[in-house]
Amino acid sequence: MTTASGIKRVFICGSALKGQPDHQNLQSAKFIKTTKTLPQYRLHAAEDGWHPAIYATQTGGISIPGEIYEMTTEQYEYLLANEPPHMYPDTVNLEEKETAIAMLYPQELIEKHNWPDISDLGGWAAYKQLSISNEQ
Repeated sequence: MTTASGIKRVFICGSALKGQPDHQNLQSAKFIKTTKTLPQYRLHAAEDGWHPAIYATQTGGISIPGEIYEMTTEQYEYLLANEPPHMYPDTVNLEEKETAIAMLYPQELIEKHNWPDISDLGGWAAYKQLSISNEQ
C-alpha cells in the first residue's frame, strides 16, 4: 500500500524477484523482506512461460512466495511501464495480516489461453529453475 510519504509497498512474485531477469526493473527499490500471500491466489505461466500471471480466487487458492519492496512513486511508475500487457496493480493479502500492491492478471485471459497452472510448483523462481532443468 502507500505510506503518507508516498512510498509504496509492492509484493514481487515473478520475473523481478532477486536473481530473475527483470530484477533491474525495481531499480534501487528498498528490499524489506521475503513473505508469501495468504492462500487466496493461483499462479500461471503466461505467454509460454514469459511471465507469471496471478489472480485471486475464492476456492483452491495457494500461498505465493515473494518479496516486499518499498518504492518511490518514480520507481513504481517505472515498474508499471515495464510490466507485460494486461497486468494491473491490485492489493494482495499477505501473511501477518499485511497487504501490498501486486501485479495481477485477468483470470479470464488465463483461461482463454489455457496457460499452465504452476501453483503447486513452489513459486515463480522454482518454476523457472524447473524449466531450465527440463531443457538440459
